[in-house]
Amino acid sequence: MAVARLGSVALDCSSPSTLGEFWAKLLGGEVAFTSDAFVAVKTDRGWLAAVQVEDYQPPTWPGGDAPKQMHLDLAVDDLDEAEAEALRLGATRAAEQPAPDRWRVLIDPAGHPFCLSTQIPE
Repeated sequence: MAVARLGSVALDCSSPSTLGEFWAKLLGGEVAFTSDAFVAVKTDRGWLAAVQVEDYQPPTWPGGDAPKQMHLDLAVDDLDEAEAEALRLGATRAAEQPAPDRWRVLIDPAGHPFCLSTQIPE
């Protein structure tokens, strides 16, 4: 029997409001709580938080001085459509694309890599 359940995923950043708005729009969620140092986004699948960290440095991907510690994989129906919308909302396309026919690697406004894919099961 489980003793815990996932409460939320929290992403470090320098600007919680910018990052929270990006993720709320991309995931179809809503900003449910905001302060100067914290934004909570409620989605139909769970919570995502943006937390301000002093002297935040974004991860470098795929390698580098500041390695990523985690990333999000997002299930989509159409890669091109999802990528275009993410870019419109403020994401950037990563230079390295290991399998662009199945996965698109993007970078959120705070520098976190995330993937869009049609290959993620429900």
